[in-house]
Amino acid sequence: MNEKSFEKAKNYAFLLLKFRLRSEKELFYRLTRKKFEPAVIKKIIAFLKEKGFLDDNEFARSWIASRAKRPFGPRRLRQELRLKGVAKDIIETELAKISAVYPEEEVVGRAARIRFEKLRGLEPAKAKRRIYEYLLRRGFSPDVIRDALEQL
Repeated sequence: MNEKSFEKAKNYAFLLLKFRLRSEKELFYRLTRKKFEPAVIKKIIAFLKEKGFLDDNEFARSWIASRAKRPFGPRRLRQELRLKGVAKDIIETELAKISAVYPEEEVVGRAARIRFEKLRGLEPAKAKRRIYEYLLRRGFSPDVIRDALEQL
């Protein structure tokens, strides 16, 4: 491993991190795709973690905060973070923190009402089925969706 390839990999890692936070797995994958040596990649990841530029806890917190605005439910957020390579315990911890300030019932109710307005012309049963499927794809719990649809 030479110093030149380390600097090149470090610059590329910083370029990636400039756009958005990344998980360790994402960064490892991107550096591997650029054909950097595994030893260089491990050294870069260790360096970034030591300096505080790479932190899966912070990445999960940021990801959840940004995606919850869309709105996406906990099931979808959990799946996305798992695909990003974040450890299960980190995912569960961060989701538990956000659930205190992110009332799923209210969010689902609001999203269902908005969607129902867009589907006004359809017969109610068909509209409710489409809303149910839409909210399910967005990662909300089936029970919470059913409760919101009953209130429509």
